[in-house]
Amino acid sequence: MKTAQAQKKRPDPKSISDEATEYAHAVVSGKTIAGPHVRDACQRHLNDLEIGHERGLVWSIDHVNWAIGYFRDVLCLNGGEYEGVPFEPLGWQLFIIGSLFGWLGDDGFRRFRVAYVETAKGSGKSPLAAGVGLYGLTADQESRAEIYAAATKKDQAMVLFRDAVAMVDLSPELTCRIHKSGSPGKEWNLAYHSSDSFFRPISADDGQSGPRPHIGLIDEIHEHRSPVVVEMLRAGTKSRRQALMFMITNSGTDKQSVCWDYHDYGAKIAAGTIQDDSFFSFVCSLDEHDDPFKDETCWIKANPSIDAGIPGLKYLREQVVQARGMPSKESIVRRLNFCQWVDAASPWISSDVWFAAQDTDFDPIELQGRRCWGGLDLGSTQDLTAFVLLFEPTETDQHWRLLPRFWVPGDQLTEKERLDRVPYLSWRDAGHLVALPGKAINKLAVIKQVAEDVSRYAIQSIAYDRWRIEDLKMLMEQEGIELPLQPFGQGFKDMSPSLDEFEQRLLNDSLKHSANPVMTWCAANAVIASDPSGNRKIDKKRATGRVDGIVAAIMAAGQSSKEAEQQPTPELIIL
Repeated sequence: MKTAQAQKKRPDPKSISDEATEYAHAVVSGKTIAGPHVRDACQRHLNDLEIGHERGLVWSIDHVNWAIGYFRDVLCLNGGEYEGVPFEPLGWQLFIIGSLFGWLGDDGFRRFRVAYVETAKGSGKSPLAAGVGLYGLTADQESRAEIYAAATKKDQAMVLFRDAVAMVDLSPELTCRIHKSGSPGKEWNLAYHSSDSFFRPISADDGQSGPRPHIGLIDEIHEHRSPVVVEMLRAGTKSRRQALMFMITNSGTDKQSVCWDYHDYGAKIAAGTIQDDSFFSFVCSLDEHDDPFKDETCWIKANPSIDAGIPGLKYLREQVVQARGMPSKESIVRRLNFCQWVDAASPWISSDVWFAAQDTDFDPIELQGRRCWGGLDLGSTQDLTAFVLLFEPTETDQHWRLLPRFWVPGDQLTEKERLDRVPYLSWRDAGHLVALPGKAINKLAVIKQVAEDVSRYAIQSIAYDRWRIEDLKMLMEQEGIELPLQPFGQGFKDMSPSLDEFEQRLLNDSLKHSANPVMTWCAANAVIASDPSGNRKIDKKRATGRVDGIVAAIMAAGQSSKEAEQQPTPELIIL
C-alpha cells in the first residue's frame, strides 16, 4: 500500500527545510566538520533532493519528523550519567534517522534496504541501532515484524539487545506496551502484541530457524570473518517489502574482510562511483593529510558526537598520550578512536621507549630487601624459558626494577642460533642467559635457581602460566622445594590489565631495565592481539621471535599491581 505522503505532489526541493537536510547542508558547506565519505554522503543526499525524483525517489518530511519524534518523545538513553535521559539525536544521528525513514520509493515503501554506519568507538552507534530496532517493532506499521539483534555469537548479539531492553525499561510509553520474556538481566525476547511482532537476539548458530526480519541490526561487523550473518538475514527479507539491514561497526584491520567490503562499497556509493539506491552509508574517516596524534581539530571527523562530549576530549587525549611510543597501542587507538584501517601486526614497544628505560649503572645488590613479584614463562622443552622479577620502588629509588633470567637447552645451540638469527652463544658467554646441558630444558635447574632467588629476595609471589606447570610441580614435590606460585590466566581478562600496567610504567618512566639483550629481543618481537572491546595481550603466534621474557614481565607487573596495595610494607622495629 502506498503511503499518503508518497502520493502527494513532489515538493520543490529548494523549499525543503528539515533537520536531516540541515545537517547535510552544514557538512557540505563546511560549517560542520566531517570526513570525506560523510561529505560525499551528504552531497549525495542533496543531489537526490534535486534529481532523485527522476529515479522514482521521494523525500517525505512527514516520515522524517515522525521517526525523529519517536526517538525524542519515546526513547531514553541508559548507563551512567545518561540513565533515563531522553534520547535527543545529534546532528549526524538526525541525518541517519531521517535518511533511513524519510527516503521512499515511488511505491511508498522505504528506499534503503541496507545501511552501513562506521564511526569511532563510543560515538553512540549502539543506542541509535537499538532505537531503530524499537521503531521497527512498534512504529513502522509492520504486521508480525521480526526484529533481530544479530552477531556471529549470541553473547555479542546480546550487547545490542540489552540496550534495547534498557530503553524499554526506561520508557513509560514502551513499558506498558512491550512484554519481556526472561528474568531481569536475562531477557531474551521483546513482544509487541498489537502487531504480533517481536525483537530478539540471534546468532549465526540460529540460522536454521528461518528468520524473516523486518529489521536486522548487526553489531561490530568488523569482527565477522564471513558474510554468513548478513546473508542469513538478507535471505529472509524476500517476503518483506521494506526490510532494513542496519550494520554498525568500528573500523577494522583486515581489508579482505566482509567489513571492508561494505566499507569500500559504501564509500564508493556515497562518492557516486557506484549507484545503488537501496544502500545507505555513513562512513566516518579522516582525510589523507590528517594526523590525529598531531591535530585535535580532525577528531570530530571520526567522532561525530564529540561536540556533545561523547566521547570526552579528556578520554581521547589520554588515549593519544598512552599510544605514543607504543606502535600496537597506536594501532588500536587509530582504529577504534579515529576510524583508521591499520595493520594489526604492528610491534608493541618502539625501540625509543624501550631504550629510554634502560639503566646499566644500577647495582643489583640494592635489590635485596625490596619487595618484588615474579613471572615464570616456561617455554616448550626446546625453547626459551624466562623468569622475571619486578622490584617495587623505594624512597631512595623511585623506579620499578626489572631482573630477568633466561634458559635454553645447550645442545645444538649453534644450529638454534642460525634458526632464530640471534647470538645465543655470545649471550651465553656474556652471562645474559644460561645454556643448560641437554636437548631439552632441565626444569630442575630452573626451579633450583628460582628457589635460590626466593631465599635471596623478598619475593611476594610468582605468577605462572598453567600450561606445562604440572611437571614442574612434581619436581618441586620430589625435591622438597616450595615456591610462592600463583596461577595467572593467559586470556584477555587477566593479561590486558597487566599489559596496561607494564606499559604505563614504561611510558611514565617509572620502570627501568638493565639492557639484557635477550629481554630487549623479546620486547622487540612482541606483537599485540586485541579483542573487540580493546583488551590486549601478547600474540605469540604472530610474534616475530621469542617473547617469553616480556610475557613473564607482564605477568609480574600484573601480580604486583594486584598485591602491592594489599600488602603493607614491613616497618623497621627498633627494640
